[in-house]
Amino acid sequence: MGEAKRRKEGELVALKEAVGVQTASGRVQVSWDSAAAATPFGQMAFFLEFLHLSGLYERWQESCPLRYEGPHSSKAEDILGTWFLSLLAGHRRYAHINAIRFDGVIPALLGMSRVVAEDTVRRFLKAVDEAPGVSWLQSHLDACVQPLLSAPWLLDIDVTVKPLYGHQEGAVVGYNPKKPGRPSHAYHTYQMAGLRLVLGVDVEPGNRSHSDSTLPGLLALLDRLPLEQRPYCVRGDAGYGNDTVMRGLEARGIPYLLKLRATKNVKRHIERVFWREGWVDAGQDFEGHEGELALSGWQHARRVIVLRRRLTGDVALSDSTEQLALGFLETEAPATRYEYFVLVTNLREEVCTLAQLYRDRADSENTFDELKNQWGWGGFTSQDLKRCRFNAMAVALIYNWWSLFVRLANPKARLEAITSRPLLLYSVARQTTHAGQQHLRITPSHRFAQLAQEMLLRVSQRLQSWATAIAEQLNSTTVWQRVCEFLMTTLTGVNWLKPPHPRLMDSG
Repeated sequence: MGEAKRRKEGELVALKEAVGVQTASGRVQVSWDSAAAATPFGQMAFFLEFLHLSGLYERWQESCPLRYEGPHSSKAEDILGTWFLSLLAGHRRYAHINAIRFDGVIPALLGMSRVVAEDTVRRFLKAVDEAPGVSWLQSHLDACVQPLLSAPWLLDIDVTVKPLYGHQEGAVVGYNPKKPGRPSHAYHTYQMAGLRLVLGVDVEPGNRSHSDSTLPGLLALLDRLPLEQRPYCVRGDAGYGNDTVMRGLEARGIPYLLKLRATKNVKRHIERVFWREGWVDAGQDFEGHEGELALSGWQHARRVIVLRRRLTGDVALSDSTEQLALGFLETEAPATRYEYFVLVTNLREEVCTLAQLYRDRADSENTFDELKNQWGWGGFTSQDLKRCRFNAMAVALIYNWWSLFVRLANPKARLEAITSRPLLLYSVARQTTHAGQQHLRITPSHRFAQLAQEMLLRVSQRLQSWATAIAEQLNSTTVWQRVCEFLMTTLTGVNWLKPPHPRLMDSG
């Protein structure tokens, strides 16, 4: 009764302080309630349950290499929680943290006492030493992906360019096809195809975008993996089709499927096989011809596959050296125009399979688009390169967590953040306390609110059933292991779920 009385008194005070606003539907009374515990991320509670039961967030927080010990210092839990919430919300600048400063619900659910200021997060990351910080974040990137690598998987390697507009460390001019002459950073990325999970990212100055800068991180990643969890194949574009990369993979017994640059010797090989017989269907109107090629600098000949496809319709040629220069290719003689590219591989599959396998690599570009435009890779630029590395790795880590959670909620298809955040994260919620229990009342604001509710409840029930079963079995199986086994079973069609504990089978 006392709570209801206080609520009624608060409503009367709000009515007295209300401001009348004229709208198309008439006069509306507007008032502010700064004391209410509310949040725009009402459905985040389900994601926090996933992180809590799997132990992902607690382990990340507990292993942080820096702790403040002063009586007036901010707690590391508050700083890391603020950083986490900002990255999850899709922020791109430290200043955006102010948008969540007065969230009255979520910080407490994360075990935080408050959301700290943007400068506190910035100074905290500056105080973390680079080597321990990178090791800390990389260990958790490994931990959230490695249990999924028991099923056959593909490793995509690529680099993306992040343009810069200041005088940051490492902001130098390098390869930048969209904004030539603009200083940049190069993000060398290693990702699991299909699930689109990031295994690692190396942030380098803009003039270090070539494969020589990718190779150390790639080999270190492969050497960390047990033999049974190494990729079925490593895929890469023309920047990685060189002898140094291939020898590094061959020394570890790892197959590769890489694209070759159209150098003079590669073009001569295309000329030699162009009129030969033996071209086979390679899918999507492509034809393929396989053979061997030993380029200068290679230690031995390797299997190469030439793929070509006829071009139809008129052809226009643009001259990038002269502004607005465009020419049209016209000829009286009958001619067949082709587009072509050449692959190098040590796989034994047939041409059609390899051609489709390489075309599937285009999906990795969607990962870059999502991380740069829907997450924080396009922002969080600091004066020092160290904090840029920390933010890039932290964004990748939280992106992985959210991707796995969304895949649990929707196993049939992958949802990008531009779809999944409004559906499964954003909803206004108000927190109340009754009979000693906390209640979170969510007000849906999405057209597919009913679908979101069903998906979130399904994930929660599944997680809680796994947690209960693990407690009954008294073995070392964790909820996180069950999550990975469920995802592998769902995506591969092979039953990876472990059988019940023998005690439970005997008691049945």
